Amino acid sequence: MGIERVLLIILDSVGIGALPDADEFGNEGASTLPHIAKAIGGINLPNLESLGLGNITEIEGVTKVDKPTGAFGRMAEASNGKDTTIGHWEIAGIISEEAFPTYPNGFPPEIIDLFEEKIGRGVLGNRPESGTVIIEELGKEHIKTGKPIVYTSADSVFQIAAHEEVIPVEELYEMCKVAREILTGEHAVGRVIARPFVGELGDFERTDRREDFSLEPPAKTILDYISESDKSVMAVGKIEDIFSHQGITDSIHSGNNQEAIQDIQKFLNKGDEGLIFANLVDFDQEYGHRNDPEGYAKALERFDSNLPKIIESLTDDILMITADHGCDPTYEGTDHTREYVPLLVYGSLIEDGVDLGTRKSFADLGATIVDLLEVNEIKDGTSFKNEILK
Repeated sequence: MGIERVLLIILDSVGIGALPDADEFGNEGASTLPHIAKAIGGINLPNLESLGLGNITEIEGVTKVDKPTGAFGRMAEASNGKDTTIGHWEIAGIISEEAFPTYPNGFPPEIIDLFEEKIGRGVLGNRPESGTVIIEELGKEHIKTGKPIVYTSADSVFQIAAHEEVIPVEELYEMCKVAREILTGEHAVGRVIARPFVGELGDFERTDRREDFSLEPPAKTILDYISESDKSVMAVGKIEDIFSHQGITDSIHSGNNQEAIQDIQKFLNKGDEGLIFANLVDFDQEYGHRNDPEGYAKALERFDSNLPKIIESLTDDILMITADHGCDPTYEGTDHTREYVPLLVYGSLIEDGVDLGTRKSFADLGATIVDLLEVNEIKDGTSFKNEILK
C-alpha cells in the first residue's frame, strides 16, 4: 500500500539522551529534552505525550501512556558528527563516515588571507565564539571599519556576521558565496552561514535573514528519489539550504518556528503528493546555543499547542517528528551535543502503540519514507514501514 504524502518535522536539536559514544565528542551525560524538563520542574507537552514521547525516555512532566496514538522510538546517529548537515543528510539516507573539519583555534591563514583578498577587506574575530557574544564584543569595531565578523564553533561552520546598515544583506550573501567556493577539499566545512544583525551598540539583534550555504550532498538523497518520481518535495525553513536546493520542488524559507508551522499548513492545504520536509530552527538557534532552558521549554510547549491544528489537516498522510542532534542548554558550552533523537509517527493508517525501539541510524527514517511513498530503496537504513501500518 502506497501513501500519498509524508510530513516530516525536524525539531532542531531536540535530543533525548547521550549516545554511547558521546564521551568521544565531549558530550558525556548530555540530554537535551530531559534536562530542560528537569531545569524548569516539569514540561507540559500533552499532545506529544499522547503520541508516545514519554514512552521513549523519562521526561519530567511527560508521562508514559498505556497506548500511544502513534508509533514511538528513538534513533542513534551512525554518522561521524553531531551537526545539522550531517544529521539531516543521514535522515535523507546518507551516512557520513568522515567528520566535517572544525577549527577550535580559528581558520588558518591560507583560508582567511584568501577570503580577505577576494572580498577586498580584512575581517574581525576568526575564533570559536557564541554569535551573540561576538557581535557585542566586536560590533563597535565592525561598524567603524566595515570589516565583517568571522567566527566558528565546535561545529563545522564558517559564520560571517555583519550589521545590515554596514554591509547590506545581499553583499553579505555574496561574501558567503566567496567563502563557500574557498572552503573545499580538506577545508570543506559543512556550512557557511550569513548572520546579519541590526540595532545599536549594546542592543544588537540578529535578524531572520540568516542564510546557510551548505555543501552539496555527496550522493542522491530521498529528496532526489521522490522528486524524480514526479512527486513533490516541499521544503520548509532551512531545508533548502541544508540540501543545497537538490531534489526540492518547492520551498518556503521560514524565519522562525511560528512561520514554519504556518508554512507547513500552506503545503498541507495545497494537497500535492510527496514529502513535506520542515525544520523548526528556534529550539537550536534561539535557546540551545544560548543556554536558555526556560525559553527552550516555552518554544516546545508552543509547538505542542500547535500540533492539533497540524493533525486536523492530515487526511491519510503520515506525520513523522524527530530531531537532527542535541543542543543541551544546561550542558557546559554552547554547542551541539551527541544524542539520541526521538521518533514519533502518527496517521490514520498507523497502528497505535507500536514501539520501534532504538533504530541503528537516522537513515531508517529515510528508508521508511521512500518505502511508504513507493519510490525507491536507499542503500543505508532499514525501513520500518511494515511495523507501523495497520
